[in-house]
Amino acid sequence: MHGDNVEPDLVQRIATHPRYQELKTRRSRFGWTLTAVMLAVYYGFIVLVAFDKELLAQRLGAGVTTLGMPIGLGVILFTIAITAVYVRRANSEFDEMTEEIKKAVQG
Repeated sequence: MHGDNVEPDLVQRIATHPRYQELKTRRSRFGWTLTAVMLAVYYGFIVLVAFDKELLAQRLGAGVTTLGMPIGLGVILFTIAITAVYVRRANSEFDEMTEEIKKAVQG
């Protein structure tokens, strides 16, 4: 297994490093914030489906498209967007912090 070759001292140095603690806190807070926002959007849509079917059933123009269709598509696109936001931050800020930590504990 990959983790079997890691020195216990190195693990301890990483775990107690202040930047590692900051990284864990930032990453966790950011992840939970995005989770809460996503749950609000998703369950907001579900509440609309459950309690305001008339609003979602309103036709847009003379065709068969209802208001619920673009709102549902918006929920899907929002999910993709916040995933992209997380990946972008993970690949920049979080990866930079990880590299700083690696250099600090190995030096």
